[in-house]
Amino acid sequence: MSDETKISEPHQTATPEDYALIFESNKVGQRILDDLIKRFAYSSSNHTDGINRILNTFEDKGARKAIDFIVLQINRANGVNDDEQIQLSSDE
Repeated sequence: MSDETKISEPHQTATPEDYALIFESNKVGQRILDDLIKRFAYSSSNHTDGINRILNTFEDKGARKAIDFIVLQINRANGVNDDEQIQLSSDE
């Protein structure tokens, strides 16, 4: 395995490059990320009312946070910094 495709050792913290290698460069990883996005990135709380809708919103936000973290790590590996991401999201 070359240095560019080497995954961090198990005792090390995963790097942004590790996330990019698994979820962006690897076809199986791409399918898994697509599946995670389909399952967890969209709100399911539109069909309930009252306190259940609030609880579902918190649950959806928690699930979405994991997806956002993976995408953030891939972006960091590709040289996209947090300031650029914030600026893009505020322009929408």
